[in-house]
Order: sequence, then structure tokens, then C-alpha cells
Amino acid sequence: MSDLVTGEAVVLDLQTAKLPSRALAIVLDLLVEFAALFICTLVMSVALSDLDSAALAATMLGMTVFFLVALPVMIETLTHGRSLGKAALGLRVVRTDGGPVRFRHSLVRGLVGFFEVIAITGAPAVITSALNPDGKRLGDIFAGTVVIRERTPGVGGHAGPLPPVHPQLLHDMGRELVAMDLSAVPEPLWLTTRQLLGRIGQLDPSVSFRMSAGLAEDLAGRIGHPMPHGLHPAAYLGAVLTERQRREWMRAQQQFAAAAPVHAPAPHPAVMPGGRPYRVLGMPAAPAPVPAAAAAAPSFTKPAQPAAPAQPPAPAQSAPDAGFAPPA
Repeated sequence: MSDLVTGEAVVLDLQTAKLPSRALAIVLDLLVEFAALFICTLVMSVALSDLDSAALAATMLGMTVFFLVALPVMIETLTHGRSLGKAALGLRVVRTDGGPVRFRHSLVRGLVGFFEVIAITGAPAVITSALNPDGKRLGDIFAGTVVIRERTPGVGGHAGPLPPVHPQLLHDMGRELVAMDLSAVPEPLWLTTRQLLGRIGQLDPSVSFRMSAGLAEDLAGRIGHPMPHGLHPAAYLGAVLTERQRREWMRAQQQFAAAAPVHAPAPHPAVMPGGRPYRVLGMPAAPAPVPAAAAAAPSFTKPAQPAAPAQPPAPAQSAPDAGFAPPA
């Protein structure tokens, strides 16, 4: 077993692959690669028989580099560390922090492996892997990787779903969670629990059960409530972590509500896109908004005209008499 430490300070107790299994996986990979190279060499030699010796040698060299270096690097990158031989033996290449390998890791392993395994007949790789406690060869040391076992005897290769939990057990546990005192649990334990639950699908089932059981026992001892019988340790850790997050969320809501000032919004008429205000039935219409240009423009008024002087009343004309008028 090897204690791999992730970037979040979580210790992954994984079983590393040793020299015999790694050597058998490399032999299987080399057999497939050399068989593909031999078949392609025969086909190219027949198809390109009219080429000169220099061009044919360059073509054969390019094909050799492709099948022995480029192809293994591409396969290992696309399959996240599983070549044909490693997949047959239940092995996988991972980073020293337990994460999947990237292209740069596979490239370093492929280039160094070509010289230490093929060019120098594998002697440096055998000596280094035999002396290293984690079974690493030179390519793993330079790339920062390690080969682990994904399958162990009697255990499947992938972590399956958690076993179903009885509803009554969940109901009883929910009432206990509300009454639990979580103040005695330190922050590093919460961080370790959160990171383990995030990676539980990537771990071996036996390893994940053992790690979750240890964390659940430690957590139950600090809380003061034992883990219910028949409950998976990972389910217990998830339930307690969910209760803590719920309490933090409620506390944050209360602090925000207490700190936020309460301001009554100033009433303002809602205006339609055309500029006319909305009118609610039963309420008087709001005055139309005055344009800013009109509000800012100065007002000019016409000066008042002086009043005309009063004219004396015209003398009233007497109506003509109806009697006799003497001649002039």
C-alpha cells in the first residue's frame, strides 16, 4: 500500500503495482506494438517498392517512432492511464496526488520508456522498479506518476452505488442530526470529509469503505452520537456534512437579514414605452412627465400692454320728433 497525498491534503491509501505485474503489462503492450509495426512494415515495403533505400529507411524510422512512442502516448492519454496490458491486468497510471495523467505525463513516460525499456533492453527499468518502494521506473520518477491496482482479488474495479437505506432509518437519523452539536468538529476534519466524498467514485471500493469508516468513527466520537447500525459510513458522512452546510446557510441568511438596511422605495409612476404612464383602475392618473429639455428651458412671458384711456360716452342722439318742422 502507498499513502498518496492529494492537493487537498487527503491521504489515499492505494495499492501500487510492483515489478511482476508491471513487467507483464509492458510485455503485452510491446507484443501488440511490434505486431502492428511488423504488419505495417510489410504493407509499406510492398506498396513503396519503387522508393530508394534512403526514403524507405526514413519511412521505416517514422513508423517505428509512431508505433513505439506516439501511439502508446496517445492511448495512455485518451484512456487516462490504461494501456492494453494495464487494462488486462487491472492497472492504471495516475499522478502522485492520485489524479488522472495528462498529455505531458504520458509524453515523458513514453520518451523515457523508449530508451530504458526498448533501447537499453529494459535493464534500468527493472533495477529502478525493484529498488523503488512504489515500483516506479525512471519514466514514472521523471513524470511524477505511479502505477496502481484498480482491481484486487474478489473486488470489482469500480466503486458501485451505495447500498439503499431504510426510510425509517433516515427519518430517525434526521431527527438526531438536528440535535447534534457540531461545534467540536475541527475544520480540517470537515475538509478531509468533503474531499473524500468528492473522490469516492474514483477509489477502490475496499479503500473507500475503509477510509470512510475511519472518518465516520472519528466524526461520531467528536459529535457524541454513534453512527446508526446498518448505515454505510459514506452515507453517514454525507448526512452530517449536509446538516453542517444547512446550518451555515441558515446562519448566513440571518446575518444578512440583520445587516441589510430596510428602505421603503419611493413611489414613482410606471411609464409605458410610449411615454404615457400606466393607470390603475380606481386610482387617478399620474401627470405626464415633463421633458427634461422643456423643464430646463427658461420661460419667457410677453410684457403686459398698457390699458387704453377711457373715452367719454358719446352723446345720446335724440330720436326725431314726429311733429311739424317749420321751413328754414
